[in-house]
Parts: sequence; C-alpha cells; structure tokens
Amino acid sequence: MTLIAHLTELRNRVAKALLALVLAAGFAFWWYAHGLGDFIRAPYCGLPGELRYGDADGACGLLITDVFGGVFIRLKVSLLVGAVLSAPFWLYQLWAFITPGLKRNEKRYGVGFVAVSTILFALGAVLAYISLSAGLELLLSLAGDGVVVALTAQDYIGFVLSLLVAFGVSFEVPLLAIALNLVGVLSYEVLRKSRRWIFFLTVVFAAFVTPTQDPFTMLLMAGPMIVLFELAIQIARVVDRRRAKRAATEHFHDLSDDEASPLDATPSDLDPGPVDDLRREDDAPVDGPAVRSSR
Repeated sequence: MTLIAHLTELRNRVAKALLALVLAAGFAFWWYAHGLGDFIRAPYCGLPGELRYGDADGACGLLITDVFGGVFIRLKVSLLVGAVLSAPFWLYQLWAFITPGLKRNEKRYGVGFVAVSTILFALGAVLAYISLSAGLELLLSLAGDGVVVALTAQDYIGFVLSLLVAFGVSFEVPLLAIALNLVGVLSYEVLRKSRRWIFFLTVVFAAFVTPTQDPFTMLLMAGPMIVLFELAIQIARVVDRRRAKRAATEHFHDLSDDEASPLDATPSDLDPGPVDDLRREDDAPVDGPAVRSSR
C-alpha cells in the first residue's frame, strides 16, 4: 500500500472507532438516569448517616454548585463509560490496522496482551470500587464530630473515576515487565536482583497514585501489584530458560553480532554419479588415427 492508502485506511478506522464511542457514550448518557448514577453514588450513600449529607428522610445527595455542573458530570461519566463499553470495537480497529505488518508470533503475542491487559484493567477497577466505601469512611471519619460532610458532585465523581482509572492502569504495569522480557530487553536476572527495589517502588507508586492517600487504599493497590510483579518475574524465569535451551541447540549463540560464524565455505567433493562416468568415458583417449572433424 502507498502512504496515501495507509492514511486513508487510518482515517476510516479512526472514524469507525469514534462512531462506536459516540454511540456507546449516548447509551451511557441514557443509562446514567436509569441506574448508572445510583451505581456510582452507592459507595457514598452506603456510609453512615453522620458521614454524608442527606435530607430529612435520610436520602443521600451530592451538591452541585454551578448551573452546568450536572451536565458536565453526566458527560464525563458518559464518555468514560462509553470508552469502556466500546473498547472491544476500537481495539479491533487498532488491531486490524497494525496486524498486516506483524509476524505470526507477534500477532499471537498481541492478541494475548490485549486480552490480558483488558482483564487486568477490569480487575483493578473492580477492586477499586470494592475498596471505595472503606476508603471514604476512613477519610471522612477523620473530620471528627460536629462537622457535616457535604461533597459536591464534581469532586466525588471525579474522585471515583480517578480511583478506578488509577487502579486499572496500575495493574497494567507488571504486564509491561513481561513485554520487555519477551522482546529481550529485560532479563530474569535483572528482575531477580531488583526484586526488593521493585517491591519498594511499587509501594511508593501506590502511595502517589491513589487519590485517597490513605494507607488502606495504598496497601490495597500495592498488595496485588506486588503479587503480579512476582508472577511476572516467574514468567520471565520460564521464558529465559526456554530461550537459553533454544540457544544451546544453535552452535553460534556465543558469538558477538560483529563476528562471523565459523562456517566452512569450502565446497565438498561430490560422489561420482552416472553423469560423471559418462564424462570420464568421453574424455578417455581413443585408439587409432585421429579423426579431424570439419565444419
């Protein structure tokens, strides 16, 4: 394909992905008033009555301090949920664009990484949602008695979305170590020697990334990440062991990239065949007077 053909295909696939995103976001915009909004507010509404704002009947509520606040909140939630719902379609468009330039093993790795990364992101988001109520209760209870906590809708929903995204993305980081090992950039020995530093930096990363900044949520993020990193280290050990066995079957794996392999380029002698026997008979001297051929 020419450059213009590649750009045309890219434009068409981006247009299809955006169309799917718009349709999914439109569905999420409708879904917000039919259960999605209640699902997002559930961790906050599940808190004790003294830790949240409510009316005389005890129903919880979030405050909106400007005219367009409700519209922007609904649009933000709709876009994020629409991106998640349409992820299989726009990921397929991305995959269909890059797959013609990949080899067979690269295609296999690509499908596996897309599937595993999707599962890990979903697991991180689910874990964040489960821990949201405990984190909110811990943080809001630190205000003490005599303080009425009234969260605005912008702050609360922004906090919930950032927590879900932070947990989902953090679960993808150990997968990056496996990818670097598969391409030969990061070896098992380096991961094994750096295991303590990796675990320490994981805790530091969780402390900075978690929006709540409380130790409960930090440890809840760091714990699964450490387990995933240990799993990545063990996968790297298996991959390097198989790579070493495959290299041992080759005779020139110890040579540098600039050194020629010690191949013997001298042609070997061929066994005499019927054609060689006929040539020997033709080349043999003939008894009797020589006959001169004329042309």
